[in-house]
This record gives sequence, structure tokens and C-alpha cells, in this order.
Amino acid sequence: MKSVTVKSSLLLSLLSATMLAATPAFAHVSVMHSVAGGSGFLAGFLHPLMGADHLLAMLAVGIWAAQHQRPAYWLLPLAFPLMMTAGAALGMSGVIIPGVEAGIAASVLILGLLIAGAVKLPLAASTALIAVFAVAHGYAHGVEMPVDGKALSFCAGFVAATALLHLSGLFATITANRFLNAKISRFAGAGIALSGLFFVSAMA
Repeated sequence: MKSVTVKSSLLLSLLSATMLAATPAFAHVSVMHSVAGGSGFLAGFLHPLMGADHLLAMLAVGIWAAQHQRPAYWLLPLAFPLMMTAGAALGMSGVIIPGVEAGIAASVLILGLLIAGAVKLPLAASTALIAVFAVAHGYAHGVEMPVDGKALSFCAGFVAATALLHLSGLFATITANRFLNAKISRFAGAGIALSGLFFVSAMA
């Protein structure tokens, strides 16, 4: 009975945190610019954490990776930061990519649905999908990178935060699967998908 109560409490906490993250504010908020003058490592680190769409997508990458078998455990969380850096370079270079915000919103919805359905794609397909989403998220970071010579430290900051979010999702899911119930991650995925649906509808 006690274990059921613990599982229920954890599930409610996960869902509550997910839905609280689904606020009207998207990733590009002015709060980030008030920290460290809007540039440098700290500002870059906070950038993914300040936007619910970035935060949920990056947690979702870790959760979805944990639903796969090795080597997806490490490959998906590695592919995302690498391709996100490439997307950031595109954003800094002034390349125009239309529909990036819609793509970011869609990434939250799609990853949430994949997690909720415990969908395991072939590794190549999973990596390609993650790469596309990563470029969109990275591009959004890139267009807001500082032009005061701190671009590299800003980039290092958001890559570090991204890796931390991936690992948080990965290890939380592994722990839940081992000691609680594998369905917890699927419920969390449903909450992420609902948040993604909100983001997508807000773009319309």
C-alpha cells in the first residue's frame, strides 16, 4: 500500500511539474537578459531553463532515450547537443530558417507522444528526428547569442544546461523503471504532449 502511495505521489508530482511548465511564456524571455548582462556562460546556461518549450523538449530527449535500448541511451542525448550547436551556428550566421518556433513547439508535442506511446523507432530514425529538433532549438539560441565577444561562453552555457536536462530525464526514467513503474514515464510523456499541444495551439 505504501509503494502505491509513493508511486501515486511521484506521478502527480511529475504531471504537476509538467503542466506548471506549460506557461504562455516561450523560451525567449527577458529574464535571461537581466542575468550577467544577457551574455556569458550563466546567461547561456539559463536560456534553456527559462523557456518551458526548450526545457520540456530537452527533458523529453532523455526520457525517450531511456525507453530505447543501448546505444540510444547515450547516442540520442549526445546527438542533440551536437546538432543544436550546428543550429546555433546557423542562427549566428544570419541564415533565415522559417517556422523555427513552430518546429520547437511541435518537438515538444511529438516527443511527448512518442514517450506516452513508448514508441521505439530504429536508431537511425530516432537520431535523425532528434537532430532535426536539435537544429531548431539551437537556431533559436543562436539568433539570441550576444555579439559582445561572449558567444562561445554563451554557447557553452546552453550546451551544458541541455546535457544536464538530458541526463536528468534519462536517469529519472531509468530509476523509475527500476524501482517504481515503467508507466510513470509514459504518463509524464502524456503531460509533455499536452504542453506541446498548448504550445502548438498558441502558434496558430
